[in-house]
Amino acid sequence: MEKKMGEAVARVARKVNETVENKADSLDLADCKLMNFPIALYKVLRHVTEGIHLITLANNELKSVTSRFISTFSQLRDVPVEKLALMESLQSVNLMSNPLNEEVRVIARPLIKFNLLMSPAIPQV
Repeated sequence: MEKKMGEAVARVARKVNETVENKADSLDLADCKLMNFPIALYKVLRHVTEGIHLITLANNELKSVTSRFISTFSQLRDVPVEKLALMESLQSVNLMSNPLNEEVRVIARPLIKFNLLMSPAIPQV
């Protein structure tokens, strides 16, 4: 298990380095075999996420996306709800403290069968 986690961290580190070196606006963490996010990863991501607009987490073994991960990226306005709904093993996504747009709020509840946490909508003035 520890070896598997170490390999996952190494894959993530390579992808983060590529993103920084290329000054990309997206971080592709697909196929990293992540089961959860090591604490060290949060520290790294906090320093490199400015300017990141898209994070791909496809083909990982995540069961939930924690509030710590989401707070690292706390300016999410749009979320691919349809893709989340297709992730059968996903059990929970915490999107609290993110300014989600109204479309996400409307379509998420009927489509998503797992635990989806969102902050209350802020009324438009």
